[in-house]
Amino acid sequence: MPMIRPQDILDILIMSFLVYQLYSWFRRSRAIQVLAGLAIVIAFFFLTQLTGLQMTSWVLQQLETVMIVLVVVVFQNEIRQALYRFSMLRELVGGGAQYRCSSPATISEAVFELAAGRTGAIIVFQRQDQLDEHLLHGVPLDARISAPLLRNLFYNGSPLHDGAVLIRDERIEKAACLLPLSESASLHQQYGTRHRAALGLSERSDAVVVVVSEERGEVSLAIGEELQAIRTPEMLQERLTELLIPQASHPRIPLTKRMLSDLFPKGAILLGVTAIWLILASRPGEVAIIPAALTFHGLPDGMALVRTFPEEVTVRVRSSSGLAPSPRQLDLTADIDLSTVREGQNNLRVTATQVHAPAGVTVVGVEPSIIRVSIRHTQHKK
Repeated sequence: MPMIRPQDILDILIMSFLVYQLYSWFRRSRAIQVLAGLAIVIAFFFLTQLTGLQMTSWVLQQLETVMIVLVVVVFQNEIRQALYRFSMLRELVGGGAQYRCSSPATISEAVFELAAGRTGAIIVFQRQDQLDEHLLHGVPLDARISAPLLRNLFYNGSPLHDGAVLIRDERIEKAACLLPLSESASLHQQYGTRHRAALGLSERSDAVVVVVSEERGEVSLAIGEELQAIRTPEMLQERLTELLIPQASHPRIPLTKRMLSDLFPKGAILLGVTAIWLILASRPGEVAIIPAALTFHGLPDGMALVRTFPEEVTVRVRSSSGLAPSPRQLDLTADIDLSTVREGQNNLRVTATQVHAPAGVTVVGVEPSIIRVSIRHTQHKK
């Protein structure tokens, strides 16, 4: 079993945190199923290498590039959203609390008036994720939120009634927007295109979508992969207030409570990352013979280096484990001390300690072990 350093523990914790963030972002989307399948394929690949199944291991290795391209093409929207959420610059410029809605009571009143009149409606509230790529053919409005305006927008005789309304930064920004439809097979047959569109957008982003059924006069709220029934205006107002107030206004959750929440997936991810680290660390390191350029220091004043033979040495290096960088990609140098040289030819020994190698890579030998340098006194003008 490889020796675990404090740096390795930190390495495992960082990777576990990143994997858990990906899991928390994707667990309510169809991407999580593909990620789980890829994880199984990767685990099977390591298993074939450990057990010596050479043909199977070779085939899986050849499919690596194809799988990466397939994931990027199929899940480009999910990857873009993940990178946007993970952007540290967004936090620095205050992008983490852009979404807000100070009029949930007005919206709740208008929504239930539409429901009472059996008028279908779909209202989208943008939060952190950008929605422009998901909304098609919207008509710009940039209007102040009001109950009469919402009622008129979804009135059957209105030219903008067929589509969704986008509310962003406390303004009705667009109307008549087309949304992506959900492909979920678990959605009940009683729900029509409006509900499937609301669920489709909420599956692809963190948007909050309110839906009014034209046939039944019911109000629903789509968030993540869930479609929640809303019975009263007070219930809708409470949910909108909870979901749309700025993040900075939420009470701060203690660190211990956050660490102890969602323990099962966190523990499973930590064990998985640790197991992968142990597999990689237990793999034998690579041995390579590569050139190393010569550098010099400590040349006495009044002397000049005329010639060096050879100009580089050959170094035999070995990586400590499968986690260390490949020795074949290293750019090594051997630093030689010239403080003891004299005028003329000098034979200097080159040792492994003079070769600068990164952590995890060991210098086994140097050839030739002796180099010749020619030194002369510099001439000073009087």
